Amino acid sequence: MDRLDAILAGMALTAQAPETQGAQTRYRMGLVDAWAIPTGASVLEIGCGQGDMTAVLAEAVGPEGRVVALDNADPSYGSPMTIGESMDFLRGTPLGCRVDARFLADVLDESLDFPDDSFDFVVMSHCSWYFESVEGFEAVLRRVRPWARRLCFAEWDLRPRSLDQMPHLLAVLVQGQVEATSERGDGNVRTPSSHEGLLRSLARSGWGPSAESSVDTSAMQDADWEIDACFRIVEERGAALPGLVRDFVYSQVDVLRGLARETGNVPLPSCVLLAERI
Repeated sequence: MDRLDAILAGMALTAQAPETQGAQTRYRMGLVDAWAIPTGASVLEIGCGQGDMTAVLAEAVGPEGRVVALDNADPSYGSPMTIGESMDFLRGTPLGCRVDARFLADVLDESLDFPDDSFDFVVMSHCSWYFESVEGFEAVLRRVRPWARRLCFAEWDLRPRSLDQMPHLLAVLVQGQVEATSERGDGNVRTPSSHEGLLRSLARSGWGPSAESSVDTSAMQDADWEIDACFRIVEERGAALPGLVRDFVYSQVDVLRGLARETGNVPLPSCVLLAERI
């Protein structure tokens, strides 16, 4: 069994959506290769969610390595399968013995602690926009800093490389505006930060980027998902926005409807960083 097959066998959604899960897994394998996480490494993953990254990390570290995967969500969260169900499935596969998954795990809670240098790497993959504020994101970056010398980070890059990535960008920015000017929701996009904003957050939190790359995102379905989420969020919450913001958001959604395809929208590029503790 090759690397990809071994990881896909650990993902519950492989049986339901093999093409989608395959694309998500190949991308995350590219992240691990870019970060050069070796066999035998110990990894702390922040924001593990459904375990897409967790399974790839578990395969990468091998039988002698370990992955501690944290998420502050309740295990009943998620659809079409909850994050708890997905992680339970992974635990029942050969990769599962390398994973210690913990839900309702608030990194900022003092009861959750690890000795200094407990891990070789801290991984934060496509979870930074879930934070309710930039300050909250930076607080987590500072909190995990003593636990590992290296930070592996990946997020969507708000700098499109081609015009066909504009619908994904618009969908993200509209969601960010709705979050910033109304009661906070529970969507995937709450605090979308620019590349420059990310670098500022890292510097303020005691991390210095040592390498940066971009992993191919072209096979990913996230642009379609975020465009659909944008339409849903604006339909549900748009009318309650302040007048000028509401009109501006509606205008952007009009543009998005004109640009977006029904399916097959091209996702934004990724920003992939390896940072060192400073």
